[in-house]
Amino acid sequence: MSNTSDTSREPPRIGLSDAAPPHAYDPVTQPEYFEGVLSRRLMAFLVDAILIFGAVVLFYIFVLLMGVVTLGLSWIAFFFIWPTFVITALAYNALTLGSPASATLGMRLMDIEVRTWYGAPCYALLGAVHAVCFWVSVSVFTPFVLLVALFNDRRRLLHDFLVGTVVVNNSQRADALRRRS
Repeated sequence: MSNTSDTSREPPRIGLSDAAPPHAYDPVTQPEYFEGVLSRRLMAFLVDAILIFGAVVLFYIFVLLMGVVTLGLSWIAFFFIWPTFVITALAYNALTLGSPASATLGMRLMDIEVRTWYGAPCYALLGAVHAVCFWVSVSVFTPFVLLVALFNDRRRLLHDFLVGTVVVNNSQRADALRRRS
């Protein structure tokens, strides 16, 4: 009877695999997912910025009118405008990117969506982190953060690399582009 054990056999793995999944979207074999994404992404950003800015302006107007009614007492809320702006922007990104469409309202209008690099839909926490990384990268590296997209096939920006996302045309637009070519 031998005291040596057979270490060449590994027990079966249970649970999630530790192997990294492959990229879901290949710009060489699936160019329709990346066609026109940068320009659409810029337009979507402008739409989203207008929506968020509009919500904050409505809050300003509400506080101003309440200040008249309360004889200036509610004007103290003007000190909370910047935190309100940040919370509104984070909540907007978390709720819209975490929705089944994986896109903000501007992105939906432009027929693009955010996916993880391996193809899974975005979720709320990733949407909030995506927004924070966007603003930090834009604050530190402007305008160079936008140049990153010109030098990679998937047109990912710096914050996309940081959080592991890719912005692609949604499946309806990709299908239409595929049929057109």
